[in-house]
Amino acid sequence: MDAAHLVAHRGGALDRRRLHELGATDHDLRRALRAGSLNRPRRGWYSTWAESDPRFRAMRVGGRLTGLSAVAALGGWVLGRLPLHVAVPTNAARLRSQWRRDIRRSDARDDGVVVHWVAPAHDRGASSGIVDLAEAVELVCRTETVEQAIAVLDWARRTGRLDRIELAELREKLGPLRWLVDASVDNCDSLPESLARTRLRAAGVQVSTQVGFTDELEHIDLVLEGAVAVEVDGDEHHRDRFEVDRARDLAITRVGLHAVRPSARQVFTRWPAVQAALVRALRERGILVVLHNSGVEQVGRPATRRESAPPGLHQRGTPELWRRARAG
Repeated sequence: MDAAHLVAHRGGALDRRRLHELGATDHDLRRALRAGSLNRPRRGWYSTWAESDPRFRAMRVGGRLTGLSAVAALGGWVLGRLPLHVAVPTNAARLRSQWRRDIRRSDARDDGVVVHWVAPAHDRGASSGIVDLAEAVELVCRTETVEQAIAVLDWARRTGRLDRIELAELREKLGPLRWLVDASVDNCDSLPESLARTRLRAAGVQVSTQVGFTDELEHIDLVLEGAVAVEVDGDEHHRDRFEVDRARDLAITRVGLHAVRPSARQVFTRWPAVQAALVRALRERGILVVLHNSGVEQVGRPATRRESAPPGLHQRGTPELWRRARAG
């Protein structure tokens, strides 16, 4: 019997007892291990994942991927490098290093794992290696920066990974942090676009998303104060699209907006320069916006440190030609 086929079609990891129930013998398991089609992350468990796979490493520790690690494994929008976030039952024992199952976690110094203790339950017979997405997103909202949390929510909504019912349940669970769900949108196309929108709103700029104007301009990524159009370029969405993007810039100008096109790398690494250019573009249109902060200062910290949205994060109504700074 092909034991690897059984494991692959049931989530990627099965324990020995479950494999026996499905008809696999110990001989089948030994043969698959010798052939390299199965690996053992922990005693009694067999997986088709490579040892470098985050799911395999999480199981070796003694749990499943959660938080940003779960989101990243599912293809979500994650900013920068991150430790391995592992959900471990409160009654779990014999935790191991993510790199070697013969080394106890207590003896593994700074192995890049963040353990999150969850309800006392174990995978029974089979495992996908990842917690439920709603659980992972809730952890992101409670522990990660505001901009990262909103970006994950944008991705989950844009891809349909979380439906309206799941979002409503998540919003209820978050309590004072429910505004994070309210600040997310379902029409964001990329991580840099999400970051730009959140930073600008936190700084006090009115931002409209995916605005449609004409047949030629079905949507514009971001429109600031009704006057400046921002199209965020990224390798995934804009590679080899030079002529198309230039045509869009001309169309944006024809409808009376100022076109600005920062790259994804500039959003990630040179945000102050991007924001300064956008503020100058607004000023040239006669719109003076006195920013509350740099944008990054307000959203580059864990959401758990504040119980309400940063000033200006939520979209307001009519654009103002002059906005006074808030007192204090």
